[in-house]
Amino acid sequence: MKSAVIKLSALLMLASCCVADVGEAIQNNQVANPVTEVCLGCLCQAVSGCKQGQQCDGDACGLFKITWAYWADAGKPTLLGYSPDAPEAYSSCANDPHCAAQTVQGYMRRFGQDCNGDGVVNCYDYIAIHKLGGYGCKGELPYQYVNVFNQCVAAVVQHQGPN
Repeated sequence: MKSAVIKLSALLMLASCCVADVGEAIQNNQVANPVTEVCLGCLCQAVSGCKQGQQCDGDACGLFKITWAYWADAGKPTLLGYSPDAPEAYSSCANDPHCAAQTVQGYMRRFGQDCNGDGVVNCYDYIAIHKLGGYGCKGELPYQYVNVFNQCVAAVVQHQGPN
């Protein structure tokens, strides 16, 4: 569990890069990122264990196991210097932690909804959307996926301590 907290801390530092762009995005009349750093970190943990260096495995790439269709639905974000139409644009983005996090943010901006019917759109909805898709998020999530996610959230809460 300690190694998971260390991995999560590293990912949260990475994710903070994504969140740092929020102020600039708001100034430029763009929509802020819906997914928090903790949510991104725990989503990554549930999806892939946040194992750095993960490349493409079948039709899914990177830490968030992003497919080409997911990337396209997210608006085809790219690494600096890449055209969205370049043959390697998708895999380069999905295998880059920052670009992959931007892809998740874009997908959630497009498909964000209350999947579990609790009246709030939050990280529990985002993990369902990520796993089941924007049109199928009300379905049943795999136990192991939810369990890893919940353990991650509990570890973050325990690490942060009482307010």
